[in-house]
Amino acid sequence: MFVSSKNHAALAAALLAPLLLAACATATPYQPAKDGLGYSEQRLETNRYRITYTGNSQTPRDVVENYLMYRAAEVTINNGYDWFVIADRQTHADAAKSGSSGGVGLGIGGSSGNFGSGLSIGLGTILGGGNGEAYNAQADILVFKGAKPADNLKAFDAQQVRANLQSSVQRPKP
Repeated sequence: MFVSSKNHAALAAALLAPLLLAACATATPYQPAKDGLGYSEQRLETNRYRITYTGNSQTPRDVVENYLMYRAAEVTINNGYDWFVIADRQTHADAAKSGSSGGVGLGIGGSSGNFGSGLSIGLGTILGGGNGEAYNAQADILVFKGAKPADNLKAFDAQQVRANLQSSVQRPKP
């Protein structure tokens, strides 16, 4: 029986489509922590919170830090406050979240002739895709009511932070 090379390519594409889709990693969306990725907060005192945002290896550092600030603004507003001060802030590369992601390599070969036809497919993943580093940002914030003091460089108006960062926030797809 003769199988054309067009049939080989179509068969390979049909078999590999789900694998290729699974191998395409995307940045961590702005979401509550799920499987260790996303944001979380903890109330430490009446007006003090610890905010954390962890991204995967496809999430750039500046995105992780912006999501941290966005969450700080949301926590401030959601708890009835107007502005916040960053008491402590740090960002670390998180080796535990840097993982294998990246592309998929594919090789297709075939033959036809007097002795039949054949198809061979080679598949391998490429490890360490993206920038290879996953970032975790954490901040302790103090929240306050009233007008933000103009002379405090560590103070942020929560409404303004939320409004200015809103357009860059990527939420999970349903």
